[in-house]
Amino acid sequence: MLTELQVKNIKPKEKPYMLRDDRGLYLRIDPSGRKYWILRYWEQKKEHQLSLGSY
Repeated sequence: MLTELQVKNIKPKEKPYMLRDDRGLYLRIDPSGRKYWILRYWEQKKEHQLSLGSY
């Protein structure tokens, strides 16, 4: 599980990447340094992603 201190200290990379928090909740970090919460879930064997907002 990600803590607030860990999230604040995450550094951007050249390409966007995602860090898993728990049960399908991810934090996406863009090269610009913006951070977004993404919920990944499956419905009828298809993966969907729902953006929950920025950090």
